[in-house]
Amino acid sequence: MPGDRAQDACEEWDMPGTKTLKEHDALMTRMARLVGTDLEEAELRGDLSPEMRHDMLSRCVGCSAPQDCAHFLDTTNIAESTPDYCRNGMVLMALRDI
Repeated sequence: MPGDRAQDACEEWDMPGTKTLKEHDALMTRMARLVGTDLEEAELRGDLSPEMRHDMLSRCVGCSAPQDCAHFLDTTNIAESTPDYCRNGMVLMALRDI
C-alpha cells in the first residue's frame, strides 16, 4: 500500500511518524495546561500563530527525554513553571502571561 511505503520512508529518514507527533502534541498540550496556558485560546486570540505552534511541536519532538516530561506531568497537579529541560518553557510561560 502507498501509505506503508510512505511510513517506511519516514522511518528510513528518521522522520517522526504520526504517532510520535501525536504523542508529543499531547505532552506539549498537557504541559501548557499544567502551567496555566491554553494553546487553543492563544491561537484564537492571535497570540500563537500556526507556524509558532508547529515550531513548538518540532522542538518537543526533538526532545531526547519525553519520558521525563510524561513522568513530570503524571506526578504534578499544578506548576508555576515548566521544568528546566522543557524546550518550550519560555514560550509557554510567555503565552500564559499575556
